[in-house]
Amino acid sequence: MDPKEEEDAALRQEAGGSSDPHDDVGECGGASFPGGWLRRLSRELHWSFVLAVVAVYGACQGVGDAVGGVAAGYYWKDVQRVQPSAAQFYQGFISAPWVVKPIWGLLTDVVPVAGYRRRPYFLLAGVIGLSSMLTLSLHRKLGIMPAILALTAQSAGAAVADVTVDALVAQNSITHQPLAADMQSLCGFSSSVGALLGFSISGLLVHSMGSQGALGLLSIPSALVFLAGVLLKERRVTDFDYKQVHRKFYKAIESMGATLKCAEVWRPCVYMYVSLNLSLDIQAGMFYWYTDPIVGPGFSEEFIGLVYSIGSIGSLLGVLLYQSSLKDYPFRGVLFWGQVLSSLAGMLDLIMVTRLNTRIGIPDYVFAVIDNSVSQMVGRLKWLPLLVLCSKLCPPGIEGTFYALLMSIQNAGLLMSGWWGGLLLHLLNVTRTEFSNFWVAVLIRNISRLLPLMLLFLVPQSDQNSMLLPAEMLKDSESTEAGKAGADTAGFSILVADDSSCHALNVAIEDEMIKVVDAGTDNVELIPLMNKLQDRGS
Repeated sequence: MDPKEEEDAALRQEAGGSSDPHDDVGECGGASFPGGWLRRLSRELHWSFVLAVVAVYGACQGVGDAVGGVAAGYYWKDVQRVQPSAAQFYQGFISAPWVVKPIWGLLTDVVPVAGYRRRPYFLLAGVIGLSSMLTLSLHRKLGIMPAILALTAQSAGAAVADVTVDALVAQNSITHQPLAADMQSLCGFSSSVGALLGFSISGLLVHSMGSQGALGLLSIPSALVFLAGVLLKERRVTDFDYKQVHRKFYKAIESMGATLKCAEVWRPCVYMYVSLNLSLDIQAGMFYWYTDPIVGPGFSEEFIGLVYSIGSIGSLLGVLLYQSSLKDYPFRGVLFWGQVLSSLAGMLDLIMVTRLNTRIGIPDYVFAVIDNSVSQMVGRLKWLPLLVLCSKLCPPGIEGTFYALLMSIQNAGLLMSGWWGGLLLHLLNVTRTEFSNFWVAVLIRNISRLLPLMLLFLVPQSDQNSMLLPAEMLKDSESTEAGKAGADTAGFSILVADDSSCHALNVAIEDEMIKVVDAGTDNVELIPLMNKLQDRGS
């Protein structure tokens, strides 16, 4: 074993894993279902990593997004009484904090609070979400603007929690390459199970408490995020020079700019943004049609929750199918079939809106369950490879910030798809009671989902276990030190470019590392970096 291999083996042992790299690979391929890879992730990384993922993805984004999605739909329709196009626009505005995720990423990477880099931001996210949802639920006559601000604040809290836990995923994807797909599966599995639970109770909550009361219950997931921040095991940073924060911000931005100039990075980014931008979101119109008793099927609150909860089983099946059968296939192949299946799944909406299902003897309630189950399963199969792709594009040292940047590109695409969808509903005169042209909007959306296939050549042909970044970037001395820091310290390093190429990342990091107390080798430092959610992209 040469010195480099000995160094890698020592790093794996310090992180709690096997000293033999083949052990990790073999074990990754052996356990495809939750019990196996949950135990493996807890052992190889740290149990607090799994706890943080479950708290954020399972409770906040899974249960929270499920209950919040149903409750917000009824809130805009029945309390604020806005048109579907306006509701679609407001939902896009509320998701704006997810577009500026790099700001939260920079803060968690650069600015420790009371000596901690991660815990304070979990705590902050919990407080913001808790206070905003209680405000919305306790004030019964809020105007549209205050309601938008409250929901936007809750979205900001969720985004801060998401970017913090995503840093864990990105960092560990670098230091534990064979576990990258498993970590994304954990995120997707937690979100799917949480969504299943949330949708199962969402209709009952809206029916019994009203939409505002149900939204007030979103303070509970925020409280769980706060609790995760309290329990998170993190070493305290000492001797941090706050006077250097502005310099670190500048270097981080400079480094991200240099990385984005890499063809290996900007080409997939363009594809991700365009593919999500062109997948028009007309979900608000679909919700209004679902609940219309004259033109639509007139589903009740309880049945709406039931439809979405059963549909979440499809999302969960999508995670398991990806984990067991698709995680080793090339990116292009998986994304190609994801786009095609997404367009075909959208045709189920068209069949239902045109009432063709009733003509062939399939009741609305049966077809709605089938429609949502298939759509959510396909949405997961389309989303998970994009998340793995993003985790593979993060350079060592700024994993948290750069992963947040990649997520913000995706969220910007989702935001634009919602606004384009709202504009489409407005142009086709789809209102609270008028749905005669709604089938045209559904058809246009389905066709638009095929357009990104023209840009699929921008995605790398390699499989999902390969390293995508240039070897020069990963072999820098900085990269080695950053990997060590991710394994057993809370250090932060910045990769700085001295020219415009993607290989100009070779500034020594000794001056950037932070001295840490209790720098033992028996725990993995959780260096953060993801709703959404996923299901927002389906």
